[in-house]
Amino acid sequence: MCRNITALRGLEPAATRAEVEAAALQYVRKVGAWSGRGGAGEEAVQRAVQEVADATSRLLAVLPPRRRPPRSEPPLRRLERGHPGP
Repeated sequence: MCRNITALRGLEPAATRAEVEAAALQYVRKVGAWSGRGGAGEEAVQRAVQEVADATSRLLAVLPPRRRPPRSEPPLRRLERGHPGP
C-alpha cells in the first residue's frame, strides 16, 4: 500500500473519476487497515470508497484553482505513459 496519496487539485487535465476513486481506495485501505483480500468487509470497503470519492469530487469542484500544478502526477497517469515510478 502506498504511503502518500497524490494531490489531485490543479491537475491539467482535471482529475478523472478513476483517479479520484484510486485515491479514495488508497485512503480507505489505509485508515481501515484493509489489505483488499476480500471477505466479509469487502462490501463496506467498496461503499466507503464511493462515499470518499463522491466527497472528494465535490471538494475539488469548489476549491479555487492552484497557482501551480501538483509536484507529482497521479500513479494512473504515470502508468498510462508507461512509467510506473514517480
